[in-house]
Amino acid sequence: MNTNRDSYPFRENWIAFYTIFVKEIRRFLRIWPQTLLPPAITMALYFVIFGNVIGSRIGEMGGFDYMTFVVPGLIMMSVITNSYSNVASSFFGNKFQRSVEELLVSPVPNWIILMGFVMGGVCRGLGVAFIVTLLSLFFVDFQIYDISVTVLAIFLTATLFALGGFINALYAKSFDDIAIIPTFVLTPLTYLGGVFYSVKILPEFWQGLSQINPILYQVNAFRYGLLGYSGVVNLGHAFLMMGLAVIVLFVYSLYLLNTGKGLRN
Repeated sequence: MNTNRDSYPFRENWIAFYTIFVKEIRRFLRIWPQTLLPPAITMALYFVIFGNVIGSRIGEMGGFDYMTFVVPGLIMMSVITNSYSNVASSFFGNKFQRSVEELLVSPVPNWIILMGFVMGGVCRGLGVAFIVTLLSLFFVDFQIYDISVTVLAIFLTATLFALGGFINALYAKSFDDIAIIPTFVLTPLTYLGGVFYSVKILPEFWQGLSQINPILYQVNAFRYGLLGYSGVVNLGHAFLMMGLAVIVLFVYSLYLLNTGKGLRN
């Protein structure tokens, strides 16, 4: 690989990042019926079923009607799945077609390559979140409690799972491997992360066990930003966990990219 990467001028680095970033955005916008429409339809069904049908029988949760309570969790669930799947499928597709090799032999630093793919995933996650939020306004009427907490929580979550998707793509050897983590890890953790219920209603033992679920912190931090309610989660602890997780996954992703893990036969 080129040894002059670290001295590559800032302007050229920015152009390289912008190019990868825009390519990623155009990729999921070009196939929007597959990338943006299905999550919107799925979330609309959640609103109807869990909000109107089931929610009317449950009543209040955390001091809010059930429909309002689940909205932050549903938005965050869409961010997690779309940020992750966008980077996992995109980078693995490039790896499978061997087009990523053109990037690796270029003078573009690996961290620029990583940031380009990750920010593309973040944009898709935030784009779907925006669509889901607009849909939610047809069912509930709420005001943002703390805009800074809301923005920081959703951005850190999107970044974290975009990095996770990148790592999945590096380790994956087939397209089937891309679906393993979302199916057997992300989906169970998301459903058990307080999306549809308050952890406070669980017995004390299960409350403690739930707190080892990282998604619990992300969902409840975002819920606090929207509604001012965070359940049993300490807000400072939640952001500390998310920040450290982003740093660890970024460093690990860069290490894998630098060593060629999953990229060399």
